[in-house]
Order: sequence, then structure tokens, then C-alpha cells
Amino acid sequence: MLVWPLKFVEIPLKEFKKILYYHVIFEEYKKLKRESDTLSARLVGLEEVIKDNTRLERLLEFKRKLIFPSVAAYVIGRDPSRWNSIIIIDKGRQDGLVPGMAVVSPEGIVGKIIEADKKISKIILITDPQFSVAALVQPAHINGIISGSLQGFCRMRYLNESQDIKAGDKVVTSKLSSSFPEGLLVGEVMKIEVDIQTNEINCLVKPAVKLSQLDEVLVIR
Repeated sequence: MLVWPLKFVEIPLKEFKKILYYHVIFEEYKKLKRESDTLSARLVGLEEVIKDNTRLERLLEFKRKLIFPSVAAYVIGRDPSRWNSIIIIDKGRQDGLVPGMAVVSPEGIVGKIIEADKKISKIILITDPQFSVAALVQPAHINGIISGSLQGFCRMRYLNESQDIKAGDKVVTSKLSSSFPEGLLVGEVMKIEVDIQTNEINCLVKPAVKLSQLDEVLVIR
């Protein structure tokens, strides 16, 4: 006579056990999820440290290869009025920096100092129209002047000939430059243009340095 009542008791008991089991599992899941999120955050932090160390190692290696004395500096800001063409570094006159000094990175040239205070300096980037440097197209060995465009690339002007220039050619600083040592990479030729009115030959040049991602630079003294 007690079989049916016992069965009725067993059913709720089983359901209660399921609920209890689910609750335990869910709490364990939340705990593991928190631990996983913490580990993921730490991993991201470690990846950034590794990237920073890699960049610094490359910068130091490049510094050792330079035959000119140089000062390493961090990019600490940008000029709000000229966001894409002026960066600010954490070194200044007390570190021996003065306007006109060349600024480079392991990838190529960055720009040059236009203002130097006691502890910080402003650098005009090669993509600014007011920047200019004597350059050379390789392997054609054709000289010209590089200036910026504010459109993310540079323009090389005053080329006497262009038949030997092609897209992909490297552009480096020339010995005619008064600010930069000879042979530093500027970028590569993207396109050749001819002004119909003046017949002036121009080259569009893609900078070698990703200027929007700069963290550290070298100032050549």
C-alpha cells in the first residue's frame, strides 16, 4: 500500500536534487568564468609588455647601428591643432635637443624637431606640407625633394626624369640633405604623376613608418 506514496515522494526529491546539482554547477561555472577573465586580462597585459620589449629592443639595436649620436624618446602626445602632423616627445633642451634635429625610427625617418623646450620637443612629421628633405629614388638614383600632403603620404618633386622610376622603388634620404644622414629609408613609390600644365614630374611616396602608431623615436644629434 506504501508503494505509490513513496513514488510520489521520490519524484519531488529527484527534482530537488537536479535543482541543487544545477545550482552547484552554475556556481562552479561562475567561479571558473571569473578566473578565466582574470587570466585573459593578465595575458593581454603580458602581450603588451612583450610588444613593448620587442619595440625597445629593435630601437636599441637600431641606435647601436647608427654612426651618429642619438637620444631615445617616448611619444607623449600630439598637437591638438595639427593632430596628424605634429607629435610631442619627452626630451628637450636639457637632453641636448634643438630645432632642426632629425627624428627617426627603426623603420625609417619620422620628421624633425621644430620646437624644443626644457623637457619636451615638438616634431613635424614627414606627411606635413611644411616638411621637406632631399631624397633619392633607388635604384634609378634620381634626386628630388620630399614634402608632406596631410593625406597620409608624401610627394616627391623636382624630378628631372621618371622613365626609370616605378611603383615599389625605395626612396631614401640624399647626401644633399642638410638635416638627415644619407641613406635613411623614407618610403616607397606608390605612383608617378605628371602635371599637364607644367609637365612637372611627381612621385607619390608611402612613408615607411606608421606615423599614427609611433611610441618611441630616436633623435639624431
